[in-house]
Amino acid sequence: MTSFTNDSKIEQEPIEITGSEAVIRSLIAEGVDTIFGYPGGAIMPVYDALYDFRHILTHVLTRHEQGAVHAAQGYARVSGKVGVCIATSGPGATNLITGIADALIDSTPLVCITGQVVSGLLGTDAFQESDVIGITMPVTKWNYQITSAEEIPEAISRAFYIALSGRPGPVVLDITKDAQFAKLSYSYSKCIKIRSYVPEYPADKSLLKKASELINEAKKPFVLYGQGVMLSGGEKELASFIEKTGIPAAGTLLGLSAIPTDHPLNMGMLGMHGNYGPNIKTNECDLLIAIGMRFDDRVTGSIKTYAKQAKIIHIEIDPAEVDKNVKTDVALIGDARKTLRLLSRLVEEKQHPEWVAEFRAAEKIEIEKVINDDLKPSKPGLTMAEVIRMVADMTENQAVVVTDVGQNQMAAARYSKFMTPRSWVTSGGLGTMGFGLPAAIGAKFGAPDRQVVVFTGDGGMQMTIQELGTISQENLAVKIVILNNHFLGMVRQWQELFFEKRYSFTEIKSPDFVKVAEAYGIPGNSVHNRSELENAMKVMIDHDGPYLLEVNIEKEDNIFPMVPAGLSVSQIILSATDLK
Repeated sequence: MTSFTNDSKIEQEPIEITGSEAVIRSLIAEGVDTIFGYPGGAIMPVYDALYDFRHILTHVLTRHEQGAVHAAQGYARVSGKVGVCIATSGPGATNLITGIADALIDSTPLVCITGQVVSGLLGTDAFQESDVIGITMPVTKWNYQITSAEEIPEAISRAFYIALSGRPGPVVLDITKDAQFAKLSYSYSKCIKIRSYVPEYPADKSLLKKASELINEAKKPFVLYGQGVMLSGGEKELASFIEKTGIPAAGTLLGLSAIPTDHPLNMGMLGMHGNYGPNIKTNECDLLIAIGMRFDDRVTGSIKTYAKQAKIIHIEIDPAEVDKNVKTDVALIGDARKTLRLLSRLVEEKQHPEWVAEFRAAEKIEIEKVINDDLKPSKPGLTMAEVIRMVADMTENQAVVVTDVGQNQMAAARYSKFMTPRSWVTSGGLGTMGFGLPAAIGAKFGAPDRQVVVFTGDGGMQMTIQELGTISQENLAVKIVILNNHFLGMVRQWQELFFEKRYSFTEIKSPDFVKVAEAYGIPGNSVHNRSELENAMKVMIDHDGPYLLEVNIEKEDNIFPMVPAGLSVSQIILSATDLK
């Protein structure tokens, strides 16, 4: 058994209980209030123990294990706490893999507990046995198989510490059935340190000084902020830093909501479908300050041409991300909040009005060539943009916005407005279709007092549509907006632009979504015309409980601007005609 008693804090005197009860008591000791899961044979002892604690812990029965892990992700993203999900062995465990992989690349803290066959049957291909440790090793921050009851408290304590410390991520604990049944002398110790594990590095004063000098000397500095700002709790520090230095800033897809959309120095979103100004100015700035982001290929476009004219400062907690894609001049390894606080003390108060004006000039071009037509279209068909902006207006920009993946995601990122941190939940690095609906379930449990709206496409909706049953059973006031273009929209857009409109297997037939929702006891409506939209939207927003609104949009409604794959960010296009 791995022991870390010297690095932990004892919280209670020992009591004699089963391993399964130890699992539940350990979760409670970690402050867990909500679990998402699906029972089965190998995890049944834990579920039996949970029965006696159901007045303390809320268990949400999803309709599929993938729904459970995505719900745990949504919960973690809006609450800032560790998301917890439970599944049985074999297919129960393997059904979690997509969500675990998604959580790893998007730095979402999860503890996933799986049941396993009795230890004596390990390696025998027993019924519903799978090598959970081997399968999850590449997609977890840490994983561990528990084969004796005595290991349970320490392993769970360690799991929560690893999941949330440093760069957050998913942890898997695989517990054999005999370990769940066996007795142990139970006490719980919260893990506060693990030998050889360094989740956070101290600030390097000489590098801070060097970074501040580059910032003070820069004429055209530019801040790129990512989700690491929110994961560190550094939203106020980011705002203070850009306000003191006068530096314009733009967010990655996952960085959205770290600072308010209407902040005078917030220039929008970076990346393939980001805003025009942030993309072209990346290749014009003289200093790039990246904070809590990893230079994903969807942000950089062609690495060969990315910001070659600029000095680069990278503030990042994970040393593995530094110099991985983009070579830096100064690497500040550490927590974003703490690093920004220290750096802000060293930088001079400045303003860059002419440089900021260049961004605003680019914004005007985007408004004229893209945004006006998206929000006030000349075509009779509805656009994604006008639907999303109407939701933003009707919720006074205070809703938690959850999305699936594809055009609905990019449109929601562009046309939602955020005033509060942790208001944006989407699948970034893995781009998981089917993420939206179950993630919205978790988001509502994580922020029960906030309005939660999920935007999904007709394709993504059908990947996890069974989670309507979870929403119905829990009577969750999740508002579901299906942007239905009768295609796998993002793939269709690429086929239109780059494959001569050869729409190969992207047209998709859907059920009557309203009738499906009604079969689950969820009211809904389907809108085809602009004249119907506002009233239908108001009914949805005002409804006390879950509601599904299908909006039939223009079939060939595309998302622009766009940086075509392999091109430079400065080659961003504003319409299809720019490709000719």
